[in-house]
Amino acid sequence: MTDDLRAEDGGSPVAEAVLPLPLEFEALYLAAQDDFHHYALLYLGTNDAAEEAVHRAFLEILRHWDALLEEHNLLQQTWAIVRRVVMSQSLIGFRRELSLLRSDIGLWKALSALPPRQFDAIVMRYVLDCDTKRISWYMGVTASTVDHHCRKARERLQGAVPSHIKKEGDRR
Repeated sequence: MTDDLRAEDGGSPVAEAVLPLPLEFEALYLAAQDDFHHYALLYLGTNDAAEEAVHRAFLEILRHWDALLEEHNLLQQTWAIVRRVVMSQSLIGFRRELSLLRSDIGLWKALSALPPRQFDAIVMRYVLDCDTKRISWYMGVTASTVDHHCRKARERLQGAVPSHIKKEGDRR
């Protein structure tokens, strides 16, 4: 019987077949995809970036589908994933743009060289003016971890451009 299922080239058509998506997931996709895309387009500015973000968001939603079905408000939880993915994509784009900027003091280069979590925390806190609670929600870490990432990022930036970064407690 196994031989009957094998294709001429020796591969198994069962193993190569795309598994069907859960029907409820397909329904969510059809109902929400346009709204998710418009939201992503608003923040990311280009159709390609919006499509990529929505695709990534739906992959994450699918990865957590069983747990999401147990939530009391599925749509609210999926929007949270979309917001998180769009923010992430926005920060990635911002990092790319920073690396292209010229600066006599080297701040942009130093900022774009930070490790990803430190970069996200410092940009969200000091550039986007997000509070610690929002940053911790976005990053999926505790508030004290956000503070740690910001402190470590400031230390690295202080080392790279010491005369242009205020130390904690400075009133300059």
